[in-house]
Amino acid sequence: MHPIHLIEEDPGAPESALLMAELSTALEAITGDSGRASFDVDDVRGPLACFVVARGGDGAALGCGAFRPLEPGVAEIKRMYARHGTQGVGSAVLRYLEDEAQALGYQAIWLETRLVNRRAMAFYEARGYARIANYGKYIGNPLAVCFEKQLS
Repeated sequence: MHPIHLIEEDPGAPESALLMAELSTALEAITGDSGRASFDVDDVRGPLACFVVARGGDGAALGCGAFRPLEPGVAEIKRMYARHGTQGVGSAVLRYLEDEAQALGYQAIWLETRLVNRRAMAFYEARGYARIANYGKYIGNPLAVCFEKQLS
């Protein structure tokens, strides 16, 4: 396994934008929705938010992920992505985000994915996330599935 370096970066930087564009294309192919309407780069900037890029030993961008404040004590994961063919990138990004959220005082992390995105659902469930009632804009959306992980 090659080293994965996790670096907090500007979500508006060209390479960050490219990673998120690749994610949007992949999501559109899987779910029919790019997810762009549910994300604003300004939401993952600031003292209670985080945007991280995973880089290989050669500095190449391999994936990204972010969280934003959702409600008191709860952060929401956004824009989780690992480039096709990478190994361990998604897990490393998620672990980093969980650690950062906990360090910032969050008690829980929530996220939404689509029911049709079985791979994402299995990924989160394997990492301790449990299904919860749909929240916010996802309430009443039968295509959405929401998850939570309590931070210790």
